[in-house]
Formats: sequence, structure tokens, C-alpha cells
Amino acid sequence: MKLLKFKYLSLALIALLALSACSINSSTTGGASLPTTAGSNSGSLSTDAPTAENNQDSASTSTSVQPTSVEIEMLETYESESDYVWDEAKVVEISLADNASSAASQAVRISGNQITITAGGTYRLTGKLSDGQVLVESVDDTVVRLILNGVEINNNSSAPVYIKNAEKTIIILADGSQNVLTDTANYVFASADEDEPKATLFANDDLTIYGAGTLRLTGQYNDAISTDDGLLISGANIIIQSLDDGIRGKDYLVIKKASLEVVSGGDGLKSDNEKEEKLGQIQIYNSTVNINSVGDAINAEGAVAIFSGQFTLNSGDSSFNPDSMSAKAVKGLVSVVIEGGSFVIDAADDAIHSNGDITVNGGDLTIASGDDGLHADLSLTINGGTINILNSYEGLEAQVVTINGGDISLLASDDGINSAGGADGSGMNGGWGMPGGQAPWDQGGTQNDYWVIINGGKTYVNAGGDGIDSNGSIEMTGGVLLVDGPTNDGNGPLDYMGTFNISGGTLVAVGSLGMAQAPSASSTQPSIFIGLNQALSASTLIHLQTDSGQSILTYAPSKEYRSVLISSPELVIGESYSLFTGGSSSGEIDSNLYLNGEYQPGTELTQLTVDSIVATYGTNAGQGGGGFPPGGGGGRRP
Repeated sequence: MKLLKFKYLSLALIALLALSACSINSSTTGGASLPTTAGSNSGSLSTDAPTAENNQDSASTSTSVQPTSVEIEMLETYESESDYVWDEAKVVEISLADNASSAASQAVRISGNQITITAGGTYRLTGKLSDGQVLVESVDDTVVRLILNGVEINNNSSAPVYIKNAEKTIIILADGSQNVLTDTANYVFASADEDEPKATLFANDDLTIYGAGTLRLTGQYNDAISTDDGLLISGANIIIQSLDDGIRGKDYLVIKKASLEVVSGGDGLKSDNEKEEKLGQIQIYNSTVNINSVGDAINAEGAVAIFSGQFTLNSGDSSFNPDSMSAKAVKGLVSVVIEGGSFVIDAADDAIHSNGDITVNGGDLTIASGDDGLHADLSLTINGGTINILNSYEGLEAQVVTINGGDISLLASDDGINSAGGADGSGMNGGWGMPGGQAPWDQGGTQNDYWVIINGGKTYVNAGGDGIDSNGSIEMTGGVLLVDGPTNDGNGPLDYMGTFNISGGTLVAVGSLGMAQAPSASSTQPSIFIGLNQALSASTLIHLQTDSGQSILTYAPSKEYRSVLISSPELVIGESYSLFTGGSSSGEIDSNLYLNGEYQPGTELTQLTVDSIVATYGTNAGQGGGGFPPGGGGGRRP
């Protein structure tokens, strides 16, 4: 095992956010302390990787969270300019043919359909073997290059290409070439103690695959491509169908400017070194990746970092069992960082998952999930990008959920945004967002460890359960938050157990009345809470304006509602406002919020004066209706 080198790339986030940071002291948070580590990562990941084409959509926002740095270990994959340069005059030509293969070099041994390469050098292979193998067993420390130029190898008892020993092997797909490797369902080993090779293309050492040709692999025994060290794929077109995993690089898997199409009975892409710190990573740059997997589409024991590209990820099938299987689209157990790219995801399990942290700095994500849209056990931070969750059990879930920027729209059958975190499977086990229905602090945390923090961006939530559910507190300093909450009185548009302090941004939250909550009295921006005597039907407009007729906002809920909560920087204590329902608007609608345009009045529901930080009107219901009174809610279960 070679010692891998790493570059540590630190994000200077304090500098990035210093111009716009908004300091919040304890008086504005009701005495609760905001997290300074979990959930506070912001900014854009930088890399000096020469082939990375970062699609960054970083937010420059105000935030109450103390910024920290994120470090991604950028792998030294032993890639060098010399890897791609060779002396054409020294290339060894290997012609493959059943029982008639030939090579003019003492470094190549031929025995029937067994071709063994024993030394470093550059070898160009052409031809076909109906039942054969190319074996690399180099005795020196030089690089072995295999140029595949129209190769078709089938093996009925082992791997068609087996790199048993080499300092580093580079497979080059010749321009325009079509290359095919196929194995069998049953491998034959020399002894019961042996278990290698274990893939259609298997390497014990570092492996690089590049070139402008195509490589097709059918793995009927196990994996299609697998290496016990690191794997770099650059500029290649690879098409895979495998019994188990599609592509596996144990120590790391780095993909640059490649095109991958994978159908796998296990995981699609995998890096699974779990014993050595900072290994087990997957990094993807500017590639086209299409995966249909029974297991996880992308699975790393360490970190996943995706910088740019086009991704179509389908994970899980009709056999998916949440108690025994993992079928996530993107899983990085240590962390997941998405810098950019376009994603279409259909996952039977979580769409994007980490046992640690998730950071989204950019990209365009369209997600359908059988469980959570984005789930992190610790922190989920969204700084930019567009996230459209078409279906989920819970849309966003983590111990600390922080939204600094981006355009987010989500549909959830249960909670829209849930500050719970903990072990995965909340959607499968129900309860508190923890296994077995346990409260999060039963796992060793406290109420002060759980936060939903909104500093910027636009977030639209359509939830069948709680719209925003924090097992701790909620903080809003900016941005736009729109919530179409539940219609049942067992849940509420907002649900928190600590405090909800709002100091900026635009908030509209509508839904049922029985468990509805308003922001805390310790907030610095005014709010208006309305409890209606009877439910109004979906699409019945809510319009708030000043006494002089200046529009504050117009909103069209997607479901029937009995409670309305509005907070806006335009609200002023001591001023009077008129609230209308019904009518029409000529404005452009964005996430049910009308922009500009003229409002044609419906029914004037009330005129009211904002005489306190949370002004209430109408019917109180449930546990404190109208927001408990403002600032209440402590001790109520989510």
C-alpha cells in the first residue's frame, strides 16, 4: 500500500462573509447560543486541480452564524504529465487471437490465450480472445501502459484483464476505438485461499483509465472495474453492466471529464477504504454520469465532492428493504460537498446522505426520494444552487440546517425541514426523526444542539407534517421562507421546542390552526398571526397592505388553511394594516408569492395595528393557538 498524499484546501470563509455578516448577540436570540461549528459552513470550495471546471454559485449573504472553514482532502492521484507521453518507437504491439496471439518482446509471455506482461513499458493491444486473459505481473517499478485499440476479451473462468502487480497501470482507450471485456458468473481460483481477481477489470495497485475511445464491461461475477488502491478515470467513455458494484476504487475514485453509464446490482460508484483516515473518497469533475443501481448510486466511506457535470442517478428498485439495504443516490459517510452540476435523482432511500455534514454551494438538483431529500446526521448547509425536491418523506433533515442562499422548493409527506439529525432512517421508523421514536437528546445531545437557521435565499415548503420542525430553535435573519403547512391539527406550519427569533427576511407560513406557533417575543422583526374561524380553500389569496394601500405581500396557499403568519421588514410597530382574502393579482407568481402586479381586492378580513412584536388576530385553537402566545411552545413534542 502506497502512502497517499493530500492537499488541504481551506475555505477562508471569514473573509468571504465579512462584508455581509450580521452579528447577533444573546439579546436577539432569547438567550440561546447559535452553533459555531455544526451547520455553519459557508462559502465556495476552491481547488487547484487543473482539469476541474467548477460551476460555483456561492452565496454572499448576511448570517448570524460564525463562519468556519471546510477542508476537503484533494487527492494526489499520482497523475503526472509523463503518464500521457510515450515513445511511439518503443511501443510493443500485441495482437490477440485465439491460440495465435503474438508480441515481439521478451516482456510478454504467451501461453495459449494467457498473455502475461512482466515489465513496465507501453503495449498496444488489438484483436479478440474468446476465452482468455491479459495479466500484468511487472517485476520492476516502472509504469505499465496498456493501449486498447479495438480489443474484445471474454473469460469463462476469471477476469479478462487482471493487473496483479505493477507500480502503476495506465489503460489508454485509443481514439475512436471500441473495446469490450466480459467475464463469467463463476471464477475458478488456484486454491481456496485466493479471492483475486474479483472484477472484470481488476487491479491490485493504482489504476488510471483515459482516452477518447469506449470501454464496455459486463461483470457477471462481481464488480465491473475494481482496484485495491486508487482509481482515476479521465476523459474516457465507459459503459458497464455488473452483478455487484459498477466502479470501485478502494482508496479513492476520481473522475474527470469522463462519460459513465452504469447499471449495477450493487453500488454504482464506490470507494470503501474505511480503515484509513481521509481515504475512501469520491471526487467528480465535469463528467456525465448515468447510474441505475440496486444499491447506492454513489457511495463513499469518506467524503464525496462533486464539482460539475451532468448526473442522472436512480437508486433502489422494487426489492428495496430499508431494514437491510441502502439505496441512496449520493452517500458520503464523512461528508458531501456539491459545488455545481446538474442532477436528476430518483432514490428509493435518501437522495443525498451523510453521517457527518452536507454542504451545497451550487448546482441544479431535481430530486424524488422515498425517504429524505437531503439528510445529514450533523449539519446541512445550503449556500447556493437550485434544489427542487419533487417528493420526499422529509425534505431537509439534519441536527443543524442552515440556509444561506439558493432557491429551494420541496414537497414532503411529513416534515418539510426537520432539525433532528441522528441516525438515518427517520422516514422508515417515524417518531422524532430518530430510530425507535426517541427524542434527539436521548442520543446524547440537548435541545440547544438543534437549529434551523435561515439567513438568505428563497425556500418554499409544502409539507404534510410540520412545515418547519425544530427539536431546538429557529433563527431567521434574511431571505424568503414560504410554508404551506399541514391541513391536520396534529401538526403545524411551524413547530419548535426552544425559541424562534426573526430579525430579517420575509416569512409566510399557512396551514392548520390546532398546533400553530408564531415567532418568539424576543424577535426584533414584527410578525402578524391570524387564526381564522373557518378554513379557506386552496388558492384563496392572502393580501396584506398598509392603511395607505401600499402592498406588503400577496400569497396563494396551495392547500386549505386556518392560520396565517406573516413577517416582513416592512412591518412597523405602531402602524396599521389591512388584511384581505380572495380577490386576484396581475403579478408574476413565484412559489405561490405574487411579485409586483396589481391586487384586485376580495374580502377585507380585518384592519389591525401592530402593537407588539407579534400581533395576533382571530381565533386561538389547539395548544395555545395563535402561537402559544408568542414565544411559547417550549416542551411540546414535535
